Amino acid sequence: MAETRVERRLAAIFAGDVAGYSRLMGADEEGTLARLNAHRREFLEPKIAEHRGRVVKRTGDGILLEFASAVDAARCAVEMQHGMGERNASVPADSRIELRIGIHVGDIIIEEDDIFGDGVNIAARLEGIAEPGGICISDDTYRQVRGKIDAAFEDGGEQELKNINHPVRVYRTRLDRPIGFSSIRPVMPDKPSIAVLPFQNMSGVSDQDYFADGVVEDIITGLSRIKWFFVIARNSTFVYKGQAVDVKTAGRELGVRYVLEGSVRKAGNRVRITAQLIDATSGHHVWVDRYDGGVDDIFELQDQITASVIGAVEPNLRQAEIDRARRKRPDSLDAYDLYLRALPYAYANTPEDGREALTLLDEALRLDPGYAAAHGLAAWCHEQLYNRLGFRVENKTGALDHAAAAIAHGGDDATALCLAGFTIAMVGRDHEAALSAIDRSLALNTSYATGFAFSAIVRAFAGD
Repeated sequence: MAETRVERRLAAIFAGDVAGYSRLMGADEEGTLARLNAHRREFLEPKIAEHRGRVVKRTGDGILLEFASAVDAARCAVEMQHGMGERNASVPADSRIELRIGIHVGDIIIEEDDIFGDGVNIAARLEGIAEPGGICISDDTYRQVRGKIDAAFEDGGEQELKNINHPVRVYRTRLDRPIGFSSIRPVMPDKPSIAVLPFQNMSGVSDQDYFADGVVEDIITGLSRIKWFFVIARNSTFVYKGQAVDVKTAGRELGVRYVLEGSVRKAGNRVRITAQLIDATSGHHVWVDRYDGGVDDIFELQDQITASVIGAVEPNLRQAEIDRARRKRPDSLDAYDLYLRALPYAYANTPEDGREALTLLDEALRLDPGYAAAHGLAAWCHEQLYNRLGFRVENKTGALDHAAAAIAHGGDDATALCLAGFTIAMVGRDHEAALSAIDRSLALNTSYATGFAFSAIVRAFAGD
């Protein structure tokens, strides 16, 4: 007999159910079913379609979905939980329909329209340990969605899941309550996180609010283009507008490590803006500065201030992160911490320091093989060794291989693209490819000083 070929594919599996469904049905069977069907018809099913999900099957209060993208699955889950929180706002607590959601990315078996396999089983078990109103995702999912969705997940450690023969590292979040009213503290993402609070209008003139708000919106937009840290969205931070805010409290409520706050004061045709970056975990100031300008061209002044603040925040925040990583125990370092520890060695520009940086970066890439910034920094370290230690073949190969990986994995990472481009120019002598990467880097981060420096060097070598 011919062997039957099993159809498999990689997918993001989404399992959801209603928390306490039996209790709800016992209290009001017809009412519960009517409310659940209304949620499905009016909100949940349109949301699934919006994010290109496929309904595999429904089981009473449960549902199994398949997505081609982990990001689509996670965004769908986040928007569902936010929306259900809003829809439940006026419903008595004991009558609310609250969802539990589990997401896993894995290999599945397809048979007709159904799906099977460990990937499905893990998603179902994750759903079972999620909180009402919460989302529980596997580490495979987390690696694909981190920094790409507007939600902060807490590392729940490795969990033994029923009938799964290996531990699964899980990440949790709960999103069904508005910020400022939640008893669940948001958890910081695995990369540095920053919230830009509304700047205080010190002029006493209400029509200056638009200028202060415009500066903040531009700063948020500019910082969001720098992909190595996570920026809280405007609609979350502007709930603090007009309030006296304790920075530590805001940091806890928003789940961020750093807070940028400031003020605007106008006198005659002059404007003064102050800004300060604060470590919300300790309350210590990381950076503070002030800017003065005329209001003859208010939009030009706004652009100048925005560029200055972004250009100052990034290096100061990076140094604060390096200092934080140095204080961590060696046995608790993750890929990001190892990358931070490698940075000072890489920028020392000596062969000895370059080797030290590569030791740290090799370990970071062992933990996270697709870490674009680490590939970019490793490429640059190999470039230093190649051009300072006699043009060794192993350094040339390492430089170009890491540069290619940085570009492949870091299409939206200004640092990865810049270091990769510089390496390609200095080792591969392909100035056109190098400038293509560096120009993309500067388009992503228009305040990237290292990018401008490397661009100048490469253009000089190219005869420009």
